[in-house]
Amino acid sequence: MGMAVESQFHVLAVDDSIIDRKLIERLLRTSSYQVTTVDSGSKALEFLGLNECDSSSPSSPSTSPNNHHDVEVSLVITDYCMPGMTGYDLLKKIKESSLLKNIPVVIMSSENVPARITRCLEEGAEEFFLKPMKLSDVSRLKPHMMKSLSRKDADQTRQEGESRNTETRCQHLQEEQRQSKKRKLPVDEDDEVTSGRRRSRYDGLAVVL
Repeated sequence: MGMAVESQFHVLAVDDSIIDRKLIERLLRTSSYQVTTVDSGSKALEFLGLNECDSSSPSSPSTSPNNHHDVEVSLVITDYCMPGMTGYDLLKKIKESSLLKNIPVVIMSSENVPARITRCLEEGAEEFFLKPMKLSDVSRLKPHMMKSLSRKDADQTRQEGESRNTETRCQHLQEEQRQSKKRKLPVDEDDEVTSGRRRSRYDGLAVVL
């Protein structure tokens, strides 16, 4: 049962070191997770369907998570120190995106720098692991993915509820409009009937001068 749950989770691992990527991939696959590895933050954003450019800019193209892939990323685990885009920069990009912000992000580093750890956690990272990654670290990932899944289900349920409420309001409005038209029609008919009766009553009378 537990293995079936893990197999539906997909982890995106980001590290410029091929040795660390292989280690992370092996540990995650041992725990029955689906894994995709990339060697840079920019490739991670590309996999997630988010361009490096500011997604809030009007000139930037619209984005959607995993728009080039059939898989849905359940968690991102990234090295902190990478050339170009650091793990912290990648974390900020994900958390600034309205489409990706609910994806849990875990940071790894070979350096135990308290200020760095605090900064990442304050920016929204779920965990900060010291490298090399261990099997005991992998066991700490599942609660974050389960929480994210529950949040996603809750959001989906809320959206479905709002959609149903909107549909119900439209139906009520349409029904009120139909009832309003029905109420107007008998009044017009009664006026015509009454007017006709008046004409027939006066048609049979002789006018005396």
